[in-house]
Amino acid sequence: MRFSAVIGVIAAIFCLTAAASATVIGAPVDGQLGPQIAATPVQEHINDFHAMLLWIITAISVFVLALLIWVIVRYNSKTNPKAGKFSHNTAIEMVWTAVPILILIWIAVPSFRLLYFQDVIPEADFTIKATGNQWNWTYVYPDHGGFEYVASMVPEDEITAWPYSAKRLLTTDLPVVAPVGATVRVEVTASDVIHNWAMPAFGIKMDAIPGRLNETWFRVEKEGVYYGQCSELCGLLHAFMPIEVHIVPQDVFDAWVEAANNDPYAASDVLVAYYDDVRDSARFASVR
Repeated sequence: MRFSAVIGVIAAIFCLTAAASATVIGAPVDGQLGPQIAATPVQEHINDFHAMLLWIITAISVFVLALLIWVIVRYNSKTNPKAGKFSHNTAIEMVWTAVPILILIWIAVPSFRLLYFQDVIPEADFTIKATGNQWNWTYVYPDHGGFEYVASMVPEDEITAWPYSAKRLLTTDLPVVAPVGATVRVEVTASDVIHNWAMPAFGIKMDAIPGRLNETWFRVEKEGVYYGQCSELCGLLHAFMPIEVHIVPQDVFDAWVEAANNDPYAASDVLVAYYDDVRDSARFASVR
């Protein structure tokens, strides 16, 4: 009986920990190689394109290395004391001109297809306007009542006491919130200098330029918390200008929008309540 109780406690702790941490998906990981796990169709295409290029450049590097080794071994002064006097070979010159052209065409076709996929915004469910400031972001939801709020980085000394999962230099006091599966248009601009709204897991890196409105989009199929940062040098506190996006169920998003129309600076209470329910559900499941 005691052993079973101990196992139950360990399982409960594990489930609670998983529930508290599993919501963070789009974040950097120590020792990670390659891009973050794709959260949108755009980033999935980018990852596929990256993998294709990796194979191509690996093959080119191995081929060039093999040629170098062959030349070193075959044509050094010991094995080839009498150097040849020829300087041209028409066939070889045609090959080393034509092959790179074919490789570039092979790369260009999926590259242009990807650029088109990123640039052409599908019919959006709603729009979010992001304005970069030194050194925070202002967000407006024009299709949901036009409420507006400013999102700033959470100070390091407040991270441990934050009501839900938080990351140093990445968590903001007021996150962007969107429903799972929704196609969201993001309009990006700036109020002072050039910034950049970048979300690695979304495949987004869009300049925020004063006096100009740029557009991008995302559609995330998995609930969770995703992080990004300003990716354009914008002044003294450039490194302290994070982006935090919460992807939640539609009913939670609707409740958050309703609260944000009353007071956007208190709407995060809806998220806190939702994550508390998730943890309570995990606790109940572990007890059963």
